[in-house]
Amino acid sequence: EVQLVESGGGLVQAGGSLRLSCAVSGFTLDDYAVAWFRQAPGKEREGVSSITSADTNTYYSDSVKGRFTISADSAKDTVYLEMNNLKPEDTAVYYCALSRSILGLEVKSYANPLYQHRFWGQGTQVTVSS
Repeated sequence: EVQLVESGGGLVQAGGSLRLSCAVSGFTLDDYAVAWFRQAPGKEREGVSSITSADTNTYYSDSVKGRFTISADSAKDTVYLEMNNLKPEDTAVYYCALSRSILGLEVKSYANPLYQHRFWGQGTQVTVSS
């Protein structure tokens, strides 16, 4: 059974940092596409970042570019989202999602909210106070 467990969320002041982890079990990170999504109350789900094993390219939405960094540790089967210079508008529940990567598909495609990822984590709350 594949499981994704997010951790690292919490309450932080504006300008602060958090590192989210997405620990994967039952799925070896040797051929993968992982994306981080977030959803704030009353808002649609937003894809913020994605990464694939194929070429290690990464994607960031304009709202987080330059502040967030996605990375993967295949030895630990864990994907991270380092979040710096956090803003109140970053407040949301953050989810990681996992699928097998598809040859030729752009990395940004996996961060599209319409992409049908096979596996999802339960989410971790990030709250940024002003």
